Amino acid sequence: MNSSNPVRGTRDISPEEMKLRKELEDKILSAFKSAGYNHIETPAIENLDLLMDSEGGENLRMLFTIAKRGKKFKPTENSTVSDLCDTGLRYDLTLPLSRYYSNNKESLENPFKSIQIGNVYRAERPQKGRFRSFKQCDIDIIGDHTIGAEIDLIHTISKALLEVGLDNFVIHLSDRKLLNAYIESFGFDKDQVGTIAISLDKLDKIGKDKVIDELVSKGLNKEKITELVNKAQDISLEEVKKLTGLDETCSNLERIIKAVNETSDGKYKIEFDFSLVRGMGYYTGPIFEIKWGEDAKSIAGGGRYDDMIGKTSKTSEPAVGFSIGFERLVDILMNVVELESEPVKKVLLLCDANKDNMADVISVADKFRAEGYVVSMANKKKNLGKQINKAKDKGYSYLYVYGRDSELKEL
Repeated sequence: MNSSNPVRGTRDISPEEMKLRKELEDKILSAFKSAGYNHIETPAIENLDLLMDSEGGENLRMLFTIAKRGKKFKPTENSTVSDLCDTGLRYDLTLPLSRYYSNNKESLENPFKSIQIGNVYRAERPQKGRFRSFKQCDIDIIGDHTIGAEIDLIHTISKALLEVGLDNFVIHLSDRKLLNAYIESFGFDKDQVGTIAISLDKLDKIGKDKVIDELVSKGLNKEKITELVNKAQDISLEEVKKLTGLDETCSNLERIIKAVNETSDGKYKIEFDFSLVRGMGYYTGPIFEIKWGEDAKSIAGGGRYDDMIGKTSKTSEPAVGFSIGFERLVDILMNVVELESEPVKKVLLLCDANKDNMADVISVADKFRAEGYVVSMANKKKNLGKQINKAKDKGYSYLYVYGRDSELKEL
């Protein structure tokens, strides 16, 4: 017998959870739109060469690739992934947006403020809270090189989180330019920066000792790496400024922190966190991540990626984006916060579906629907009492038996 379970690393979603997810998504989308962002949609499938050239960090090791079709599929003993596959599933929404913008920029506003809400796919090792297919809610600004874009994104994401009932979160802020200069100040070459950054991004997941061991196993000097990791965990913005000499970059972070904290009304805060890395290799400037709760769960993240548009266009454009991890947010809200929503007036309309009067039954159902009720039609069973009790358990508030009732009956 074939398994009835979903594919490992994926899951089915119940009607109860779908209700919450829809309410949550609607609130987030409304907050995004109210700030002037435009809703677009891109395909889940992208060309493999574009995915592989995206500087997606460790996500490139978790790509779901799709085999070539028909005569193009010619496997041999020495075939590589590129020989056998020509497309793959997107691992985030940033790369598809960059491609979309390159194809449509002549008809878009400048700067272009976009919304994308959709599933992305990563061949992760399945574990609690981590899925191979999961939803992200992204907003991006393309065409604005100023820190006004970062401030706009952070404020808009924060408003969306407040709208769904989440507060007291902390926004962690850093800059990839500072990180790169910091790593190089320890004597490491530019071509080693990416490797070190990817490992540093795991500090809050595996701890500093394992990060040090991982980097030493890659042939890096243990003494230098140990000093680098230890210092990165508690270094201040002022110390980083002195160490790197990047005064303008540090001043921009200070301005972002000031603007965000002054508009937060004390409901959340932003702070400098040099240990913040973000695993994507395409980040070029400020990076940010929102954490919530005693165990500091990451619920949103993003940063500036000024060089990505140039990979799919003749000219590059400044760009910055922020993404809410929808699955993590749903998990928090299902266990901690109750979403406020309008009560649904559900009606169970029972009829004899074998009779030749279904057109009239549908007309009655539509009349109630026009009055704002949610009406579900069903065949009337012999044990009416049992059927009604089940309806109550499923949240129905009203009953209407066609041919018997002249008005709705409360359950």
